[in-house]
Parts: sequence; structure tokens; C-alpha cells
Amino acid sequence: MTVAATTKENFAPGIGSEQRDKKERRPRKKVDWMIGLPLTLYLIFTLVPFYWMFMFAFREKGSTSLIPKPFTFDNLNYVWKNGNFSQYFLNSMFVALMAVIISTAIAVMCGYALSRYNFRGKGAFQLLMLATQFIPGAMMLIPLFKTFKGLGLMNSLWSLVIADTVFHLPLSMLLMAGFIRNVPVSLEEAAWVDGCSRIGGFFRVVFPLLIPGVVAVGAYAFIGAWNNFLFAVMFINEQSNFTVPVGLSYMLGEFGVDYGSLAAGGLIAVLPVIFIFAYVQKYLVKGLASGGVKG
Repeated sequence: MTVAATTKENFAPGIGSEQRDKKERRPRKKVDWMIGLPLTLYLIFTLVPFYWMFMFAFREKGSTSLIPKPFTFDNLNYVWKNGNFSQYFLNSMFVALMAVIISTAIAVMCGYALSRYNFRGKGAFQLLMLATQFIPGAMMLIPLFKTFKGLGLMNSLWSLVIADTVFHLPLSMLLMAGFIRNVPVSLEEAAWVDGCSRIGGFFRVVFPLLIPGVVAVGAYAFIGAWNNFLFAVMFINEQSNFTVPVGLSYMLGEFGVDYGSLAAGGLIAVLPVIFIFAYVQKYLVKGLASGGVKG
């Protein structure tokens, strides 16, 4: 009885006291106002324009209420049906998806070559690719205009696909090289020993590990192609081939602006980007983190 009581006193109360001691010793999180206040102000500064866009898009025309009451879809219906935004949306989606597919496929192949092979001029080539990102797109308008005119691609969505792919490819290629460099070569060598070719080993072993990197590169290419305004306004003259950014610019009248329709068009433009990032954010953060580590 004495041993049992002693054991019970030594262990049962001791567990509770240890837990209480841990809770008491656990440091309390203090709010650092030097960090929290600027972040809060930045958050307000970022979200207020979105709120105004949302308010004007779903508020009746002529209303001055700060809350869209009554809630209406008239502006969205007008822009989508009468403003030809359904066609602009399809054009932008075609350009963005084709730019993603082409640039990602080429970036994977070039990134594999840069990460797995050593050849003369490799460092200079990567430096040159990185230097192209410092060239403003406006400087390339005249050469691209003459090139596309000679190829008969003016007023064609393929001119936007080619231009967006070329401008996004260098950075995508360097990012993909960083992703592939983090995959151990021993995994490919084991696949080769098992009878796989180099291409088979890549698709069976390496490529599944590159999904976060592919998503990161694809998201970067999609956002750039979706938001591109300069090339679209210079190479496209037919209204049936306008993209969403160009369609929004034509909604600004000379003597007045329909803010409800403009806000509805802006909402249509920003929703795909929000949905894509909401879905791929975990892959995007993981991919960018792995691509930033030098192997």
C-alpha cells in the first residue's frame, strides 16, 4: 500500500505539475507594433481598391451607397454580353494557356540541359539569358512589329503567344534549371541501371518531383501573358481579337467613364488570377523555395 501510494504520488501529480510548468514557461506571443502596424496599413492600402471595384461592380448605377445594396448583377451581365467581354476573356485565356504550355515545355528541356550537362559557354549563356530580363518590352516593339508583319501574324493571337513566350522563357528556364539541380542525379542513375533510357528516366523519376517547379513556372507565365497590355494593343487591331486588358482600356470614354461597367470588367479580369493562385499556392511556395536553393 505504501509503495503504491508513493508511486501514485510520484507520477500522477508529477505529470500534471510538469504540464502546468510547461504552460507557465511557454513564452507569450507579443504583438510587435513596429511590424504589425505597417503591415496593417499596407493591407488596407491593398484591399481598398478591390473593395471599391467590388462595390461599383455590384451596385446599381447612380447609387452613392458604400455598400452594394440592393445587390445587382446588371453591370456584369452588360459587360459580358453587350461589352463583348466574353470574347475578350476567351482570347486572353487562349493566349495565356498557350504561352504556359509552350514556355513550360521549353523551360523544362532547357533547364535539364543547363543542370545536367557541362558545355563551353554555359555560364555566359545563363548570364545572357538573365540580362534579357532587363530589356524593356517597349524597345522590342518595332522589331517584333516588322517580324510579325512579314510573317503575316498581325491581328493574330499567335503573335501575342510568341511574344509572351519569348519574354517569359529566359527566367522560366533559369528557374527550372534550379529545380532540376535539386533532384539528385543518383535517382536517374538508378533508373538507368534498371533499364530506362535518359528520356524514360527523366519522365518516370525526375519529372514527378518537378511538379511544384512546373506549377511555379506556369503560374509566372500565365500571369505575365494574362496581364500583358503593351503587345496586345500594338499587334491587335481587330476588336474580335482584343484581350481583356485592351478591352478595359477601350471602356475609358473621352468625356466620361461608366465606373460600374469598368469595375465589372476589372472583376472579370482579376478573378481567374485569384482562383489560380488559390489553387496552386502550396505548389507555388514549395516550388519557388526549392528553386531558390543552389544545389
